[in-house]
Amino acid sequence: MEIRNYQNLEMADNPHGIQSSKIYDQDHAIIMHLLLKAGESLKPHITPVDVAFYVLEGKPTILVGEEKVQVKKDDIIESPKDIVHCIYNDTDVDVRVLVMKMPKPTAKTVMV
Repeated sequence: MEIRNYQNLEMADNPHGIQSSKIYDQDHAIIMHLLLKAGESLKPHITPVDVAFYVLEGKPTILVGEEKVQVKKDDIIESPKDIVHCIYNDTDVDVRVLVMKMPKPTAKTVMV
């Protein structure tokens, strides 16, 4: 058994300038823990694989394609591959989200 806590992991480099940790990284999938402080957001981007966002804390606004909706804790949001998506924290409290990419991408993410 392997147990990890995002607070004990190194921060992963990312083009978004937010705190992120790679909490699961296997051949078949990758799971990232994102922490977005008040006013932070991801840059809109497109991934070559399906992505699911699971909200752990806060009320982020999620963009998938042309839909932009504020979601809440324990919501899971699906973003199909090759569609622009983004996470915004327009609130004054922290947002924590798990980002699950399945299967693990072999091609690069495209910033838009």
